[in-house]
Amino acid sequence: MMLLSSREGSLLPIGAGNHVRKVLFLIGITLLTVMSTDALAHAVAQGDKGYIQEITGTNIIAFVYLGAKHMVTGYDHILFLLGVIFFLYKLRHVALYVSLFALGHSTTMLLGVYFNIGINSYIIDAIIGLSVVYKAMDNLGAFQRWFGFQPNTKLATLLFGLCHGFGLSSKIIEYDISPDGLVPNLFAFNIGVEIGQILALCVMLIVMGFWRRHRHFYRHAYTANVVMISFGFMLIGYQLTGYVVTQ
Repeated sequence: MMLLSSREGSLLPIGAGNHVRKVLFLIGITLLTVMSTDALAHAVAQGDKGYIQEITGTNIIAFVYLGAKHMVTGYDHILFLLGVIFFLYKLRHVALYVSLFALGHSTTMLLGVYFNIGINSYIIDAIIGLSVVYKAMDNLGAFQRWFGFQPNTKLATLLFGLCHGFGLSSKIIEYDISPDGLVPNLFAFNIGVEIGQILALCVMLIVMGFWRRHRHFYRHAYTANVVMISFGFMLIGYQLTGYVVTQ
């Protein structure tokens, strides 16, 4: 398979090759993973949910831990972040895009909870699934190849970061946490989210560093982004089905 990079941070497939078996295998593993969990993408574990509802006052350490735990176990966040850095080779580019995502995520999470702005969790999680689809398609150069234009990747990263933040704020609102110590607890939770994001990012960058040295990296990269697109559509379908069923 022959691949060309059309611009910084994207991959333009010239010949897709035959990787059907590998794609189907990875999609199957993904399906089993999704089906084996009781939680939605932005759901908080039952034990954590009860703890959030019961405690009052300022609890900085606890909320930092909960924020970090949410990020490192939030597969939708991780997938989108992976898509963002997939073809970023310079640390300054990684820092820029991750900062834009963090800015969007933090803004809507904090403001959404503080001003009680809730969005149906099924709808917002479907949009988050769309963010994964968008980023993987962007990595494959699909917009240039199919539609003849290239979306503003920085703006898209910021906008989808805003959506990811609303996903979390909607869940926190549902859990009706105590107003006593709300502001410091929210900031502590957000700090935890950023710590978790940095930890996840470090792991991804180390893995990507070794992976990029492999002589078949671009072939694998094409397959990986196809799997991400499939997973994103699965998440969209799952959330929209949940929305219809619960209406």
